[in-house]
Amino acid sequence: METDSKITRRPGRAGDAADDERLRALGFEPELERNFSFLSMIGFAFAILNSWTALAASLNIALPSGGPVAIIWGLLVAGVCNLALSASLAEICSVYPTSGGVYHFTAMLSTPRWSPVLSWICGWINTAGWWALTATGGALGGQLITGVIALLHPNYTVQRWHIFLIYVAYVIGAFFINAFLVRFLPAINKAALLWSISGVVIITVTVLATASPNYQSGDFVFRTYINETGWNNGVAWILGLLQAGLGLTGYDAVSHMVEEIHDPSRNAPKAMVLAVVIGLVTGLMFLIALLFALTDVDAVISGTAGPLLSIFYQATNNKAGAICLDMFPIVCMAFATTGILTTSSRMTYAFARDGGLPFSRFFSRVQKKHDVPMNALILSTIIVIIFGCIYLGSSSALNAILSASVVALGVSYGIPVAILVIRGRHILQADRSFKLGSVLGFTANLIGLAWVILTTIFFLFPPDTPVTAENMNYTIAAFAVVFIVAAITWVVKGRKHYKGPQLQHIHGTEVEGVEMDVQRVSTKGSPKRTKT
Repeated sequence: METDSKITRRPGRAGDAADDERLRALGFEPELERNFSFLSMIGFAFAILNSWTALAASLNIALPSGGPVAIIWGLLVAGVCNLALSASLAEICSVYPTSGGVYHFTAMLSTPRWSPVLSWICGWINTAGWWALTATGGALGGQLITGVIALLHPNYTVQRWHIFLIYVAYVIGAFFINAFLVRFLPAINKAALLWSISGVVIITVTVLATASPNYQSGDFVFRTYINETGWNNGVAWILGLLQAGLGLTGYDAVSHMVEEIHDPSRNAPKAMVLAVVIGLVTGLMFLIALLFALTDVDAVISGTAGPLLSIFYQATNNKAGAICLDMFPIVCMAFATTGILTTSSRMTYAFARDGGLPFSRFFSRVQKKHDVPMNALILSTIIVIIFGCIYLGSSSALNAILSASVVALGVSYGIPVAILVIRGRHILQADRSFKLGSVLGFTANLIGLAWVILTTIFFLFPPDTPVTAENMNYTIAAFAVVFIVAAITWVVKGRKHYKGPQLQHIHGTEVEGVEMDVQRVSTKGSPKRTKT
């Protein structure tokens, strides 16, 4: 790894020296400032999950694909499954707190023979997933803003390139904050948490108050099923889970920021799980309020203003009031895009630091002036903008972007958990700070893996039938590009030079399955490894 010049780190809190030593024990020299407290990290994680906003902005995914039944009960199913998966990753993170996250976990839990290739695969999938998730912020923000224009100007026709331009504005704004205001990110994340919580409370109270007494029945909210997809009811309901899956994914963001948080082995796992819990509770409360407040479900599904703004307008019967409420999720999407790009760039930086990307030496540089992995940040921004070009060619672009992020991140989460299940939970360090226990831990692992398998299969389906070139889900094509590039770089470079994260000791205990020193190939052609 290279830096622009020697990095001078500011004096940190008492205890940061121990955190830095722990990072060195994992094989890495501390370079990034530990600017994040536990509260700011929860704000960061919640800003990325942005659950109630993501769930509300993507109502057009679930309303025609299961309706209220998919929205409410689907969120509960997704909540239980993602809580199990996040707890599984949190337990591993408490033992291995490095910014590589899940691909580091994969390397550490695998056997020496499989460690390099499995961590390579997991690293590429997770990196691509974070690039895709960054795209969701601008994509949903673009939908919300064009909805405002459509509400004010009934003759306005939303064009896909309009959404794309707003998308680019979100991404570039997030880039400038991450590039030049990095020291303010903890304060920005606390503001994001305050804005988001305030928004969900204010909107919930307002729509319920203004819609009174013309509420939908409890039967509509909890039992009504809608299917306008062309798929059978079972498949349609599962496809509607994409909304809930999006609202509760991205919690591994905390693991990618552990080199910038105080006491990461304790604080990071707690922040990871709490982000999902807060997201589930606020999201469920918010969606129930919205469903009680809407009056015309057909207008919400087909309206040009978008489902969320349409519900606000139906509840308040006032365009200005509806737009004021809509400003909360619009700003939340800006916070979310900023936070997700932060994580995406750190993941890119960490993977390049381990030699996983082409031109790794270049992309693993940390710029001294701004204390930012600038090259990794620029790469992430460019790829996200290119990914957004899907909007210019597909009517189901939003579905493809959301599917790509949820599926890629889910698969990358599942790889280390699957290894843990296969090899046995005994390989985790016994004195870890976050323990699930044998029975609860194994159960959580299996529930999380079941969710990954289900979503990986069905979220690649087109949202509607019959399938055409216009409504095709191009997620599989995006994955194909990633796999081709990953395969080529593995053949050309990775299989010869990539050894995975070079790890040493944790609390004086050797990391099982991964050795620090890779010796020269013996005369028989098999590598000999020596534990340190």
